[in-house]
Amino acid sequence: MKKRREQPARQGSAADAPGLATRLLAADILDGVLRRRRPLDDELEGRAQAGLASLAERDRALTRALVGTVLRRLGTLRHLIGLFTERGLPAKAPRVEIALLLGAAQILFLNVPDHAAVDLAVQLARADKHAAHFTGLVNAVLRRIAREGAGRLTALDTAMLDTPPWLMARWIAAYGETAARAIALANSREPALDLTVKNDPEQWAEKLGGRVLPTGSVRLVAQGAVTALPGFGEGTWWVQDAAAALPARLLGPIAGLRVADLCAAPGGKAAQLAAAGARLTAVDRAPARLARLRENLNRLGFAAEFVCADVAAWEAEPFDAVLLDPPCSSTGTIRRHPDVQWLKQEADITALAALQRRLIARAVALTKAGGTIVYCTCSLEPEEGEAIVADLLAHENGVGRAPIAAAEVFGRGEFITRDGDLRTLPCHLPDADSRLSGLDGFYAARLVKR
Repeated sequence: MKKRREQPARQGSAADAPGLATRLLAADILDGVLRRRRPLDDELEGRAQAGLASLAERDRALTRALVGTVLRRLGTLRHLIGLFTERGLPAKAPRVEIALLLGAAQILFLNVPDHAAVDLAVQLARADKHAAHFTGLVNAVLRRIAREGAGRLTALDTAMLDTPPWLMARWIAAYGETAARAIALANSREPALDLTVKNDPEQWAEKLGGRVLPTGSVRLVAQGAVTALPGFGEGTWWVQDAAAALPARLLGPIAGLRVADLCAAPGGKAAQLAAAGARLTAVDRAPARLARLRENLNRLGFAAEFVCADVAAWEAEPFDAVLLDPPCSSTGTIRRHPDVQWLKQEADITALAALQRRLIARAVALTKAGGTIVYCTCSLEPEEGEAIVADLLAHENGVGRAPIAAAEVFGRGEFITRDGDLRTLPCHLPDADSRLSGLDGFYAARLVKR
């Protein structure tokens, strides 16, 4: 298939070759994630924010595509680069690997002409004082990848390469090898944009050029800035993965009830609770995240009480219902946050599970007798989901499980576990158009305080 020629907007610097500013920014972001081990969101909202703002919209989109593709296909890219670097990569020039990763990603996955990808990668290496001595290596390796990479790629087990071994082993143990591989495949694809709308999803799907999912969310292929889409400024909808929109529904009718959303930022579930008529208290320990939550709800025209506090120590009059979405490993969101699998470690799960046990006990204490608690996490790890609830039920006689019926999640029986909990996988909701398939991995259990 003939490759589409990329024509990024020129930048203001006379020394900048067309497209180089985009690659330089992508390299900075990747260096922050892979070498400094900073979350991708922090990179995009921190040092990179000004750089992204200076680019044309198409080049901002290209920067994100470059970074996302490298992180989604990192294992495969590193394997192929390793095949063509007999002496390995220079340890004192980390931008050499970054240049190779970006170049290889463009050649193999992003439809950029080979000569442009190679030339820009060489310029990228030349722009770094340590990597400048290795431009010949960058040129030679990428030319070999341009000649041989596609053929080598077909023989690779990319599902295994692009998932850290410890994580793949866990998924195989929890869900079986077939499902684990399907999860890895879903994680390798850029996800669609999911929206929760206040009213008339069919109308907004038509207006935005999307479709209504079986779960009620509106899904469309993301193009351009979200803030430029119709309805954003009017607060008609908010961005929320289709799976993340399910747990709040499990509280049932809550109009007029006092409801607490614990660990509430960034606010998608809080918006759902407010839209359902709850008298909402949103609690989060991070002032910056709480400020963003307040800003989001204000845009949507929803009212709430905002509390900046550590949930584990927070005291309040018991609520009619409580939703708890505690900090977790976020392994169910890798399709949207591809850095997660390269930044998290298995030991993190144990530490997070200990925190989750403390927080769910606090959620129970903050619930009235007869009240409902929904515990949820965007993790695929049973220790952060099923095991937390099982441990609570084993030690807390005053709490019982209220099983979820398939009818409560739009008839999707595959989302319901044998115990009656919610468990979505990234490979669920398949679609003939791979750009519109999948959803985040989520766990949720509904409990009643006796």
